[in-house]
Amino acid sequence: MAQNSKFTTLFVNYTANIKRYINKIVSPDDIDDIIQETFIRTYEADLKEEIKYARSFMLKTAKNLALNHVNKWDNKYNDPLDDFSDPVVGLTSLKFEEQFESKERFLLFCRATEQLSDVVRKTFILKKVYGFSQKEIANYLNLSESTIEKHVAKGLLKCAEYMERVEQNSTPKTSVLKINARSITK
Repeated sequence: MAQNSKFTTLFVNYTANIKRYINKIVSPDDIDDIIQETFIRTYEADLKEEIKYARSFMLKTAKNLALNHVNKWDNKYNDPLDDFSDPVVGLTSLKFEEQFESKERFLLFCRATEQLSDVVRKTFILKKVYGFSQKEIANYLNLSESTIEKHVAKGLLKCAEYMERVEQNSTPKTSVLKINARSITK
């Protein structure tokens, strides 16, 4: 314990010299982080084995940490621009009007599903919103697959009729929902 106290005192006394030395390598904002990491590394090394030349060891550790920090920063910001030519994520966003219309259309869909009977609503939402298969829905609701297929088709038809009716009665802002034979069986 006395050895650790001696080491800590030596580090505190020598910190100003370390700061001046690594100030030439890294920016002033990074100095405190490197000093802290230097203390941790040298303290851990001293716990494992007594360091004969502690000041030299601290200075060398600080220098290596500072150089590693600069190398990491350089590598981070020196990536070739070719890597960024194809964005990973699409950079397009919806305009405010499109977002509003999309939310308005979703609310209309929610109101349309409220008009359905309980069993038809459950089967329709499980199929079209959550993407369950007809077999999964049939097992979950204890109904036959053909009944599930009929409920989904009925739900789709009733929702489309409700949405079309509401859209015709209001000013035309969005297109009318189109139904085809494939969307009923999906």
